[in-house]
Amino acid sequence: MYGSGGRLLGKALANKLGIHFYDHELIRLASKENDIPYEELLKVDEKKANQWRLPINEQMQMQPQYHFHPMNDVLFETESKIIERLGKTEDCIIVGRCANYILGDDCLSLFVYAPYEYRVKAVMERLGREEKSARALVKKMDKTRKSYYEFFTDQKWNNLDNYQLCVDTSRFSQDFLVDMLAEVYKTL
Repeated sequence: MYGSGGRLLGKALANKLGIHFYDHELIRLASKENDIPYEELLKVDEKKANQWRLPINEQMQMQPQYHFHPMNDVLFETESKIIERLGKTEDCIIVGRCANYILGDDCLSLFVYAPYEYRVKAVMERLGREEKSARALVKKMDKTRKSYYEFFTDQKWNNLDNYQLCVDTSRFSQDFLVDMLAEVYKTL
């Protein structure tokens, strides 16, 4: 969930374990694979296609190879292939992008959440936003992530049955969670 600190937790855990951490790096890899500018793919990252408008440069979307294929789908399909490849070749941490669905039982999937008020305060502190703006951003980002996940997986985003481990970051310190998750990783 947006503002729960999942990205920060994943990065800290990857550092502790000495393994790769993938978040926006997946977009860079997809950019290289498809020869599409990173900035254009960033516009559609973790968003489902909008049937009423093109999210990126119209000239690029109108190229023959993408004419009937929204750039959102191009990015999802490319990231899926990259995630599958990474899952087979290395231990790593992948944030979001339906990785739990793509890798299935071949991964330990973690859903990181926290109460709404906690997440609003975290966004206010991290991004220096006013409360009203932070509330709107948390709601918007959760809605966008939910829509993306459910569109590409046909599963409920916040259904905890889709994950092997669920962590409420408001109840524990990041250090505790990193240590706990490192122990879980060692048992795999």
